[in-house]
Amino acid sequence: MARDYVGRKPKNNKKHPRGKKPAPKRRFPLGALVLLLIAIIAFVTLLYKINNSATKRAPLPTAVVPAASKPVTLKPLPKQPKVPAYIEELENKQVKVKVPKQKESTHQYQMQCASFRNRDDADKLKAQIAFTGLSSQVRRSEGKNGVWYRVVLGPYKTRRSADSDRHLLQRNGINGCQLWYWNWK
Repeated sequence: MARDYVGRKPKNNKKHPRGKKPAPKRRFPLGALVLLLIAIIAFVTLLYKINNSATKRAPLPTAVVPAASKPVTLKPLPKQPKVPAYIEELENKQVKVKVPKQKESTHQYQMQCASFRNRDDADKLKAQIAFTGLSSQVRRSEGKNGVWYRVVLGPYKTRRSADSDRHLLQRNGINGCQLWYWNWK
C-alpha cells in the first residue's frame, strides 16, 4: 500500500519535526583551556629562568702572573716599505703584441634564398630583397628536374658578413635563406 508523505503535516509535539531529538549544544572545552594556560605559564617561566642564569654568570678567575726577573725589550718595528717599483712601472708600461697575419680564406660564402620554376616569381623576391638594401641575383640553372631560377646573394668573404645579411632578411620577413660555401682556388 502506497502512502502519501508530501501532504502530511507534522504532529504538534515538542520534539523535532522529523521525530529526532535536537543535537545537544556543544560547550567550550574548559579543561583544555586551563591546560593550555598552565603550559604557556610554565614555558614563560622557563624562558625567564634561562635568561637570568645566562646574565648572572660567575666571573672568570684571574690568573696571577709572577713578575719577570728580566725586563723584556721590544724590537722596534721595521720602517714601512715604499710603494713597490713594479706598480709605478706598470702604470706607464705599454705592451706591444705581435699579431700574425691571418691567411686569406680559400672559401667564399654564398646565400640562396629561394628557387622558382617561373622567372617572374624570382624577380618578385629579388625586388623584396632590394627593399631591404641588399643586392641579389637571379641565376638560371638546368638540371634533371628542368629549369630553375635561383635567387642568390653574395659572394661573401666571411661567414659573419653572410650571417649578418641573413639576419637582416629574417627581420624583414624573408625566411629560408641558406648559406653555403665553395673552394674557389
